[in-house]
Amino acid sequence: MNWLEVSLTVDGELAESVADVLARFAPNGVMTEQGVRFVNDEDEGTATGPITVRAYLEVNDQLEETRQKIEESLYYLGMITPVPTPTYKQIADQNWMEAWKQHYKPILIGERLLILPAWLESPDPKRIPIKIDPGMAFGTGTHPTTQLCLELMERHFDIRNSNVEAQSSNIEYRVIDVGCGSGILSIAALKLGSKTVLGVDIDIESVRNSRENADVNEVGEELLLGQGSVTEVLAGQFAFKSAPLVVANILAPVLIRLFDAGLADLVEPNGEIILSGILDHQAESVIEAGQAKGLKRGDVRQMKDWVAISMKSNSVIARRATARRSNPHVNHEIASPQRRRLAMTFENSVL
Repeated sequence: MNWLEVSLTVDGELAESVADVLARFAPNGVMTEQGVRFVNDEDEGTATGPITVRAYLEVNDQLEETRQKIEESLYYLGMITPVPTPTYKQIADQNWMEAWKQHYKPILIGERLLILPAWLESPDPKRIPIKIDPGMAFGTGTHPTTQLCLELMERHFDIRNSNVEAQSSNIEYRVIDVGCGSGILSIAALKLGSKTVLGVDIDIESVRNSRENADVNEVGEELLLGQGSVTEVLAGQFAFKSAPLVVANILAPVLIRLFDAGLADLVEPNGEIILSGILDHQAESVIEAGQAKGLKRGDVRQMKDWVAISMKSNSVIARRATARRSNPHVNHEIASPQRRRLAMTFENSVL
């Protein structure tokens, strides 16, 4: 079946009236498009500018008659207020889903990872496949922010797997994924070697999408999912409150706010956090926010305008000292020799 697209670009006041006219003759309804203006990185956007109203007519024996009726109705509307001439465009029918799938190809990440659309089999058995539905939540593997984050995660696990002491440890290795989106980072962490992953997101639909993608990848109870963010994790609402590796692929202003909410506290001593979703001009602000919470700058990678940052957690004592220095209510007077000896004794007992 072929279609005839009818469209008019009008101002906001006229859009509703034009949509009403077209809807009388388009049984599948009408659609409107308008530009969006963003004030800053956090702005959700405000609709602005002219509106394009579109309707689609079935190409059949009644098409010419329907077209004449539309133009007649628009003529009468034009007697009240000026209406632009409609534009017509032939649309050939096709299976849009199948056509879309033909253009989506596997994505190679780093040395070992391979992002696949859910309907394809892996073309490279040597790589670790992660199957993701590209139509789902943020984090499908096509964007530089996700790819950079996955590269740093792969590097993290490569270093850990080469550490004999870490491999022989009886401690179950865990990862926390803040803002899990489609679940791609959580699934990757498990396939790279983590025993358990906690993925949280404030959007319940993202949590559902993560579970669906986990099922496609045959990932089960080792992936813990829930609605929430840093505050909920630290409050003990999930299975654990910290991990040796934390990943967060979110926008930079949100990352900075999450540091104030305790993001750095999710990282266990001597652990690592991987941050992405950062534009190059925002990188220093994110690094400074992490350093203010006792984290050390690590690897920084860039792809086009996007940056991913690795930061390392200091030891318990070093982070405690950073917290003391950043707390304006702490008395920083010089301690007496006796108090310094007591402090050293206490710190040695902690170690």
